[in-house]
Amino acid sequence: MRILVVVSGNHSQVAAFVTEQVAALRQAGCEVKLFCVTGRGLLGYLRNLKPLKIAIKSFSPDILHAHYGLCGLLCTLQRNVPVVVTYHGSDINNPVMLRFSCLAMRRAAHNIFVSKKLQQKATKTFSLFTSSVLPCGIDTTTFHPINREEACLLMKLDSALHYILFAGAFDNEVKNSQLAKEACALLPGVVLLELKGYNRNEVVALMNVADCLLMTSHSEGSPQVIKEALACGCPVVSVDVGDVAEQIEGTNCGVIVEHTPEAIAKALSLQTERSHRPYCKERIERFDNRRIATLLIEIYKTVIK
Repeated sequence: MRILVVVSGNHSQVAAFVTEQVAALRQAGCEVKLFCVTGRGLLGYLRNLKPLKIAIKSFSPDILHAHYGLCGLLCTLQRNVPVVVTYHGSDINNPVMLRFSCLAMRRAAHNIFVSKKLQQKATKTFSLFTSSVLPCGIDTTTFHPINREEACLLMKLDSALHYILFAGAFDNEVKNSQLAKEACALLPGVVLLELKGYNRNEVVALMNVADCLLMTSHSEGSPQVIKEALACGCPVVSVDVGDVAEQIEGTNCGVIVEHTPEAIAKALSLQTERSHRPYCKERIERFDNRRIATLLIEIYKTVIK
């Protein structure tokens, strides 16, 4: 099976969850090629239609798999190859982007939402489309527990301190770092670490150093960082956003808290007092990229039929 994956190329590198999913599909026997869209806004994306058609003619894919609504809309402007679109959150939660996503939903052969909340929100806007819920997976060979002392040495951190890992960059407004900072200010001796500018191995080390991962975002889809933290045995403290509650449901690996500094600080304090770290093997296996790739291939086969 030949899959042309269409994704934004406006950043320095393609998102890790896309490249890791592509690697899993290749491992499962698919022939996969990436097409990176360059340009901003609707007009910028539309300028990629001719290069996309050339890539289609050259590669002869069985499926186009677009990530995010604008890439999906671009792909549906050709009608020779069926289109599968995955929506990740910003293309549904943003009212302007939702309009473009709805246009893609109308024309796509199949629509994938990374969480039930996104699917429900999209359905309220436009319900006449074929869809399923399938979160992006993680590379469990990369994200796994390691010795905390070794992780501290690698990251040059003091193993005697309590570290809280913030789930994103402080300057990303959607991540709502102000609430996280206010909560941590109530806990003397706790250090809040910004998750920004690290490679994958360094992220793994930080997740093994931290007492827990903290998410205070205004909105999310199905955040990869939560799955990666769980795979490293790093507990999660999060507001009720995206599908975080579903990811940690039925485990002792995390807790959902109210949007107040006091409630968050209390939950963080409990995590720093844990004598051992949890490890949710069954939950982690559910998000293994190899399993997700198998489910994706079944969707592709259905679409081709």
